[in-house]
Amino acid sequence: MDNGPVLLPVETAIAADATASQMLISAARAATLKLANQRDAAEPHAPVLIRGADSFTLNSARPIADPALDLANPLKGPFKAEKIEWHSAAVAAMELARIAGILPAFMADPENAGEAERVSATDLDAWSDTSQISIATRARLPVAAADDAQIIAFRSADDTREHVALIIGEQDSAREPLVRLHSECLTGDILGSLKCDCGPQLDAALGAMADEAKSGGWGVLLYLRQEGRGIGLVNKLRAYQLQDQGFDTVDANRRLGLPDEARDFPVAARMLELIGVRSIRLMTNNPKKVDALTGAGVIISERVQHQLPDNPHNRQYLATKRDRSGHLLK
Repeated sequence: MDNGPVLLPVETAIAADATASQMLISAARAATLKLANQRDAAEPHAPVLIRGADSFTLNSARPIADPALDLANPLKGPFKAEKIEWHSAAVAAMELARIAGILPAFMADPENAGEAERVSATDLDAWSDTSQISIATRARLPVAAADDAQIIAFRSADDTREHVALIIGEQDSAREPLVRLHSECLTGDILGSLKCDCGPQLDAALGAMADEAKSGGWGVLLYLRQEGRGIGLVNKLRAYQLQDQGFDTVDANRRLGLPDEARDFPVAARMLELIGVRSIRLMTNNPKKVDALTGAGVIISERVQHQLPDNPHNRQYLATKRDRSGHLLK
């Protein structure tokens, strides 16, 4: 890492004999290990550098990185948190781990780790530059809700994710479309998971847009490839495992050392811009979506309530979204 030490991701390391005197972990994980109080961990993705009484090996580093190993390895430490002289590089490492969908834990300046690959904190600039996103192609796509729908695919040279927009009804610049931002959820959208409300929300949104089209309006579904609220599929399933131990969705993410909300909503604003939409009626109960789109220049003339009944498996999840993430009931 430019302006910082060599950092070896604990989860993906294969050098069995690698050792290091320090590890870089997230503030939330540090709080779990009693190295930071809750105020210090208010930004769970912030980096914390720790040193142990003995050097870290991969075997000793993995239980520090992965909370799934907590019960089998209850005694860790003692550890000491140290000042980070290369803070911007550490912040970039945390973000790169999230983007890669791996646990945010690194051995710092390890020995016997193999050849290092140079990474710069500025590499993240291209990732967050929504101006690089463009329309790749479009096609007619009959769907159950509307057999005359059109799908538009978006791509960026600096981002492997391929977002799509589904337009239902006849695009009309004189009328504001009904818009839904839907983040990818393999378990809910495809497998019918009852742990969340993603699948029913998606179906209901498409149905509402189809009804809108029947009355002369139109709708846009923005399907964003941001699984697990931006932490990736594997980490989302790790959070599910922690939820089975009694943690709610926010605490589960933080126990993993990850933010509970890491989605990139400005991507949606860029997609709307590319299809010529500036003013919308937004289907959401999440004020963060409203704020993010408004901040990116999208005019939201109306927030349309989008809430579905709960079930025994997602009741706590929905309550957590309401009580801890600020989702609205109406």
